[in-house]
Amino acid sequence: MSPFEALAEPNRRRILDLLRDGERPAGELVDALAISQPGVSKHLKLLREAGLVSMRAEGQRRLYRLERQGLSELEVWLAPYRRAWADRLDALEAHLERDQ
Repeated sequence: MSPFEALAEPNRRRILDLLRDGERPAGELVDALAISQPGVSKHLKLLREAGLVSMRAEGQRRLYRLERQGLSELEVWLAPYRRAWADRLDALEAHLERDQ
């Protein structure tokens, strides 16, 4: 599964939002999402396969965190769009300054 396919599902985007502030145990993600543990596990598995999150075991707990490499693929894809918007916003700013 590509990172783009993984992000198409709202619960997976919510998981990434929760992991933005740092590593979290799976149980905490289950509580925050209010969906079943098997459902969260399925989403985490797909996010791992897409390279967006990784897991490490700490005793019986499974801790999940964002993976930079998977997110960098998204960043590369978004970069041209950001440049296009930045150029348009710069042009708008220049236009507004001329009108003042």
